Amino acid sequence: MTTAHNTTPQYPFTAVVGMDDLRLALLLNAVSPAVGGVLVRGEKGTAKSTAVRALSALMPAVDVISGCRFACAPAAPDPGCPDGPHGTGGVEERPTRMVELPVGASEDRLVGALDIERALSEGVKAFEPGLLADAHRGILYVDEVNLLHDHLVDLLLDAAAMGASYVEREGVSVRHAARFLLVGTMNPEEGELRPQLLDRFGLTVEVAASREPDERVTVVRRRLAYDADPAGFAADWAAEEDALRGRIAAARELLPRVTLGDAALRQIAATCAAFEVDGMRADIVMARTATALAAWAGRTDVLEEDVRQAALLALPHRRRRNPFDAPGLDEDKLDRTLEEFGADESADEGTDGDDDPEPDGPGGGPDGGGPDGGGPEGGGQPPQDGGPAEAPLPPEAELPHQQEREAPQTPQAPEPASEPESAPQGGAAGEKAAVGATEPFRTRRLDVPGLGEGADGRRSRARTAHGRTTGARRPQGALGKLHLAATVQAAAPHQRARGRSGRGLVVRRDDLREAVREGREGNLVLFVVDASGSMAARKRMSAVKGAVLSLLLDAYQRRDKIGLITFRGTGAELALPPTSSVEAGAARLEQLPTGGRTPLSEGLLRAHEVLRVERMRDASRRPLLVVVTDGRATGGPEPVVRAARAARLLAGEGTASVVVDCETGPVRLGLAGELARELQGTAITLDELRADSVSALVRTVQGNRKAA
Repeated sequence: MTTAHNTTPQYPFTAVVGMDDLRLALLLNAVSPAVGGVLVRGEKGTAKSTAVRALSALMPAVDVISGCRFACAPAAPDPGCPDGPHGTGGVEERPTRMVELPVGASEDRLVGALDIERALSEGVKAFEPGLLADAHRGILYVDEVNLLHDHLVDLLLDAAAMGASYVEREGVSVRHAARFLLVGTMNPEEGELRPQLLDRFGLTVEVAASREPDERVTVVRRRLAYDADPAGFAADWAAEEDALRGRIAAARELLPRVTLGDAALRQIAATCAAFEVDGMRADIVMARTATALAAWAGRTDVLEEDVRQAALLALPHRRRRNPFDAPGLDEDKLDRTLEEFGADESADEGTDGDDDPEPDGPGGGPDGGGPDGGGPEGGGQPPQDGGPAEAPLPPEAELPHQQEREAPQTPQAPEPASEPESAPQGGAAGEKAAVGATEPFRTRRLDVPGLGEGADGRRSRARTAHGRTTGARRPQGALGKLHLAATVQAAAPHQRARGRSGRGLVVRRDDLREAVREGREGNLVLFVVDASGSMAARKRMSAVKGAVLSLLLDAYQRRDKIGLITFRGTGAELALPPTSSVEAGAARLEQLPTGGRTPLSEGLLRAHEVLRVERMRDASRRPLLVVVTDGRATGGPEPVVRAARAARLLAGEGTASVVVDCETGPVRLGLAGELARELQGTAITLDELRADSVSALVRTVQGNRKAA
């Protein structure tokens, strides 16, 4: 656990350069935790974590009951607190905690653990709190939240939805309150979040490193100064930190008096409807954010500019229809919607309007909400007079370092992924420009045969910490899921020798058995796509890209890593090294040109090399090779023979393979089927790949390998 009070001072929040949207979103949550947290998306090395960690020092201290491990509030203690009843315990004030959840944490570390041995033998609930208990009434921070294992995501979703954590072990259960501000950071290149968790973040912002030399110089200069003397650097910025802390406290005090009028509420509802966001959470988050923005600006009424700012922060991640859609809002459409419904409401304001507003209890918002809106990626517009520390402070609260403040920077749009070479490899002629893909469709699940032990996912059978129980074993390290029947069976023969006299079962640690469970794992799905001239017909290549896009979407939903190899001309190119970012794969696929000969052997050999390296990096993640081709092999000496040898090399290492046969026309050569036999895999046509295909049988790699 990491908390806000370390021996080394945190980097000051007010010393963070640029990133106005991020600072604004964090401050809004400091003013009103009910906004629901922040998801920070951005490239590596942009100080995302630095800004988030600095927030904890600005949060007001909390009162807790002395000795309570679950941070119960003295005024309203949790009636179900495992440390209760508290009686007339003392009260202590402590800083707001920021608890970090490591990506590789265990389930017991997150929710806590019961002492099963004492529970069985003594009948007591000996409970060791986890990170959710530590984060209660504080901040729960997850760096690289998109890499969090599914079972931990499920636990986070439950706690966020219910405001409590439940720990259950074979009939013994413990419940405690777990209400926290959820803040996550992620690099989209490493994969996306599950939609359910994405929706739990109130706001989202995109960050990118500044391209302005002067601003980059300031970043480096401040960081070097902090590293050389953290305490001295923090002292230099103490006045700014105190001023910002005071402004947060003032906004919190003003927040209950902020009114959300009918006109603003109508604009919020119309905006959410116009952008077709799912559910009602977006409307509620926008309302809370708009009221927080008003409180941060020192106002008691919500204006149209607050609604616009709230939309730019709360809606971009909620309007995505699939993982390939870039987050963001059409700001022209947003302005038209606000203008239309603002004008309609103004005509009726003689009756109710703002004269009969209702206060928004949980709302609240931070800094600098102005009418000018936000950047293209869905953040709010930076305050025109600087960062959050500078936005409308009263004259007496001007900050000592005001003169040093940088001019706000318009967020940079992410640079497009590098395109494949414009000329055919090997100088072959006849290259055709990239064509678009057909609409993606739901594909059949393609499994890797056997039983794996890889990362939790949703594709192939594997031994996992979750799933159906298939047996029991002695614990290997810390006890996981207890297998109660097997534990009792192991302890029963020894009861007389252990002197059992009462009703309780005498259990020793050697008796404990943990459940062996079978679930699903995520795999490495490596695509090898034929981009040669034989695939270059526009309609045909469009269908092929649509099929690969569909498989990419399936890989995203099944929590796989993916890689992309293309071959044409005289060689093969690793267009996308194995990654969890399905978006990156879709971007590379969209830019894929076609033309030239068909070096099938080169594509297969490149796949063999990639898989060899990946086995050394992660031996437990099993690969699935998906070759998308018509099976032709041309170019170089004995191309067909070399392709067959390369296929047998992959088959000899046990690589599970699927060949997606792209051959069309009335006369078919069946070359893709021959390739599948050499790979000891399976061949399916584009039509059979569809999950809704009436003519296709349910196929798996296992079944087809038996047939081969």
